[in-house]
Amino acid sequence: MEVERVQAIVSSSLTEDNIPTEFIRPEDEQPAITTFHGPIPDIPVIDFSDPDQDNIIRLIAKASRDWGIFQVVNHGIPLDLIQTLQLVGKQFFNLPPEEKEVYAKPPSAHTIEGYGSKVGEDVNGKKNWSDHLFHRIWPASCINHQFWPKNPPSYRAVNEEYAQEVRKVVDKLFKWLSIGLGLEADVLKEGAGGEEIEYLMKINYYPPCPRPDLTLGVASHTDLSAMTVLVPNEVPGLQVFKDDHWIDAKYIPGALIVHIGDQIEF
Repeated sequence: MEVERVQAIVSSSLTEDNIPTEFIRPEDEQPAITTFHGPIPDIPVIDFSDPDQDNIIRLIAKASRDWGIFQVVNHGIPLDLIQTLQLVGKQFFNLPPEEKEVYAKPPSAHTIEGYGSKVGEDVNGKKNWSDHLFHRIWPASCINHQFWPKNPPSYRAVNEEYAQEVRKVVDKLFKWLSIGLGLEADVLKEGAGGEEIEYLMKINYYPPCPRPDLTLGVASHTDLSAMTVLVPNEVPGLQVFKDDHWIDAKYIPGALIVHIGDQIEF
């Protein structure tokens, strides 16, 4: 069965002020109605360059407990690498549809990897306004390059370099979060798989939408992972549910957003 991607819908069948009804969320999920605009604290920001490591540990533990999410600055991943990672993702989604479909998730496959759209409807019968590319980047034994684009030509090298850099950041996060919980430093990392922890890259593509007030790129959810490291860009959209309010995540150039997943939620 041929799947119509959201990107294709945007380019072929939209009017200036219209989106298909299957993407229009119920009123209690529409961003124009649910977004909180009152005074509320920003998502915690943690500076990894702080010379007081005990303070970093305290802040990570507190942010994880109170928010389940925080931003990290001065994390050590070069800014030019982050920018290049974002660029190759954009270049992939700018390819012709037939070229992207080479990397599509096979319809009958049990894998989560590949290019695609979440075509299944949620409990309200609605769809998400997004396409994605999903594949493993570590460990080497789990990588299936069938789902790694050959175009742009630098895609593989950039993802391999990013995999090495983000693992360093996650190692610190596991260590400091373990200590913050009063555990030995290696407990959380070993519990999540040690050196064989699987790292997955997911590039979300949210096509321009004429009615962003009515739809969602991704419906409300928690992450099944141990930890999610988000690389945001300057386009707003990420929201966090805190104290019964949906609040916008502030964009900080070069920062990473860390979300504590279900596997280690406490």
